[in-house]
Amino acid sequence: MTDDQELAGGRPSGPFRLGDRVQLTGPKGRLHTITLREGGELHTHHGVLRHAQLVGQPDGSVVANSGGHEYLALRPLLRDFVMSMPRGAAIVYPKDAAQILAEADIFPGATVVEAGVGSGALSLWLLRAIGDEGRLVSFERRDDFAAVARANVETFTGHVPANWDVVVGDLAEELNDTVAEASVDRVVLDMLAPWECIDAVAEALTPGGVVVCYVATATQLSRVAEYIRGTGLFTEPDANETMVRGWHVEGLAVRPDHRMVAHTGFLVWARRLAPGAIPPEVKRRASKSSYGDEDVELWTPGAVGDRQITDKNLRKRVREAERAAEGARQASGRSDAPDESA
Repeated sequence: MTDDQELAGGRPSGPFRLGDRVQLTGPKGRLHTITLREGGELHTHHGVLRHAQLVGQPDGSVVANSGGHEYLALRPLLRDFVMSMPRGAAIVYPKDAAQILAEADIFPGATVVEAGVGSGALSLWLLRAIGDEGRLVSFERRDDFAAVARANVETFTGHVPANWDVVVGDLAEELNDTVAEASVDRVVLDMLAPWECIDAVAEALTPGGVVVCYVATATQLSRVAEYIRGTGLFTEPDANETMVRGWHVEGLAVRPDHRMVAHTGFLVWARRLAPGAIPPEVKRRASKSSYGDEDVELWTPGAVGDRQITDKNLRKRVREAERAAEGARQASGRSDAPDESA
């Protein structure tokens, strides 16, 4: 591998090679994300674009297909990759990932725990933020989701990071057997019922450490906030949601876009107190701060709902992710591809 093809910031640079992931922007701004393969072709109603036309071209090149239509070729940014990669479970959107990195204060060298790993979108952001000196431990209850995540991370980075451990199991049951007490800097929980893991998280977090929970509904937000508050082991929880509105900017035509990325989830976070510390009492206005059994019933995982993916669809996503990872191994010149016959 030449100097201009070495990994830069976890992503390959230099001319396109077989196995590279490439994002093509075609007529009318339509995007196509492909993995360059020997003899590969992109077929659209505008014509055929041969993968060989891209091999050896620099990032940011423009190539034409058989119909004369031009395509801009770029390696995907991380935000582009996570939006187009194979998914076993729903992903954390880039706008929420960025907010998690900020609110949790993820820093280079940090020891971070996340659950569940899902399709690996947040894992990629966390790995980039902690750098080579940090450590990421990702918990996932489903082995098939973990397989998709591993393949997606390898596809984007070109290797499986040595500082990333994927544990297939329940965080609440296995966290304290995986990490030492008070040794974790940050914990990110992206799951249906994060309150079930708060006690184990409190034991693993170092004093001053941060726990961030990413939840979809207001009922989940309410229950996890009340649970964190009720432990007496954390600071007062904070919560927010992030909405992104794009703008159309062309000459004097400057206006908000007609569509926007609005609600995707809530974030609630708090910091671990020192052992035995009792925070100052927070004075609150009178509100419905009390709740009973009927309210708790509405907070159960079954009530808030859980989106399922069919086994057939999931098997397809696993195959897609593993094929992309195989391409990344080819692009990086590694020959340690797993034996598919095993």
